[in-house]
Amino acid sequence: MGKTVWKFGLAGGAVSAALMLGTMPFAHRIGSDLALLLGYTTMVLSFLLVYFGIRSYREKNSGGRITFAKGLAVGLGITAITCVFYVATWEVVYFGFMPHFMDSYWAAEVAKIKASGAGEEKIAKKLKAIDETKQMYDNPVYNAAMTFLEPLPVGLVMTLISAGVLRRKESNTEADAVKAS
Repeated sequence: MGKTVWKFGLAGGAVSAALMLGTMPFAHRIGSDLALLLGYTTMVLSFLLVYFGIRSYREKNSGGRITFAKGLAVGLGITAITCVFYVATWEVVYFGFMPHFMDSYWAAEVAKIKASGAGEEKIAKKLKAIDETKQMYDNPVYNAAMTFLEPLPVGLVMTLISAGVLRRKESNTEADAVKAS
């Protein structure tokens, strides 16, 4: 199982890193809402490797059979490795090349809050929360933990769907032999 998990996890991580590096320079040009949609779309693309990894394990290592639990284990391993690549890429980009990324992101959020027409007290409360969060993001450990949580739900959903779709208790040849008799 380990070889398959590493192979597809590293591939998913490489796809994740490449897509992040390819799309980050355009994030400020397309706006935060569209950038968020683009970001999650790239995550889904990188987590497609979970499906292919579980399928590969089923066909090459498990004789055409795989339980939901085993598929889940393979998928979770691939997801974890892909998420680690995502985090590592973000940490390098954020702290090395775009240290002011969050400043512009938070400025856009502040503008949205002010434009919402909320009362001064509510705006002040939200602005304080944004400032506190911004300060926490300057801590690399906090930043990494929060960044890990971004792709994780996508990976978990892809893993659950893939493990469910690909589970097979008996191989096709065994099922065909049973049907023929």
